[in-house]
Amino acid sequence: MAKQRGDFVVGVDLGGTKILAAVVDNKGNIIGRSKRKSLPASVANPDPPLVADRIAVTVQEAVAAAKVTMTRIKAVGASAPGPVNVGTGWVHKAANLPGWEHGFDLGPELSKRLQVPVVVDNDVNLGTLGESVYGAGQGYADLIGVFVGTGIGGGLILGGRLRRGFRWSAGEVGHMTVMMGGPRCGCGELGHLEALASRGAISRRLSAAIAAGEPTALVVKEGATIASGDIRKALDAGDPLVDRVLVEATETLGVFIASLVNLLDPECVVLGGGLVESLGERYVAAVAEHAYAHFFLKDDMDKVKILPAALGDNATVLGASVLARNLKEAL
Repeated sequence: MAKQRGDFVVGVDLGGTKILAAVVDNKGNIIGRSKRKSLPASVANPDPPLVADRIAVTVQEAVAAAKVTMTRIKAVGASAPGPVNVGTGWVHKAANLPGWEHGFDLGPELSKRLQVPVVVDNDVNLGTLGESVYGAGQGYADLIGVFVGTGIGGGLILGGRLRRGFRWSAGEVGHMTVMMGGPRCGCGELGHLEALASRGAISRRLSAAIAAGEPTALVVKEGATIASGDIRKALDAGDPLVDRVLVEATETLGVFIASLVNLLDPECVVLGGGLVESLGERYVAAVAEHAYAHFFLKDDMDKVKILPAALGDNATVLGASVLARNLKEAL
């Protein structure tokens, strides 16, 4: 029997550097995908409509790669790196995308271009949702996702549902203050978790230490960012500077996660993002050790699982596909 219209959905992961689109069937299998840069290098003053155009083309290419047509697509779910009004598709701001400081009507604009329903949510919300449905968080009704990369993002699933907040900004764990008067965060405030424990924060601390003459095996060009892979290689080589900075960062994150657990008492915390993927189980184990040490309720504390994410780059597109498939519930 031929499949009817609406058998498939598309998930889109929009980031500061890339757009990834994936066609997903009703069992969560990715059957076609496409990827491109969020912005072409040749454009001096990019604007949100240009990005919407590029998303639409990426979706169409993914659909073609899946060997289906747009008439078979039930809906598109898309992520955005910032607070999103899920009911309207309005992105309040996306700090990592030039020209998005004052927001953009991404949902309606994509729907106009693709002629299918489009629903939009925050990228880390959707990464957490993807892990909950298809990844490390399967089977847990109360789940916290913490994704560590250039910054730190979070998502909350409580009672089996995403918690978005009445201003659509729940889960912004990276912008919670953990040190009064601490380092300046990319958002401009001081002492946020992101300014202390993200890969970006680790890179800045290592660069400052190298500039001050501390010995290290790291080779860093002036002004260059220290990537997760560089940190992993130095750690593998037993570099004492990298080891010390990582210990401080994992302790900060672990103690912070303990505070989240003390507040919400979830069944599971999933750690994802580029730094976690690069450093693997040893990083997760170090964060978990510090977290468990600061739980208020010590009884059965090992029943609160602290796990590495399982889906990698597919977490957000799969979460977006769940959103698209459950369109009426999302809206």
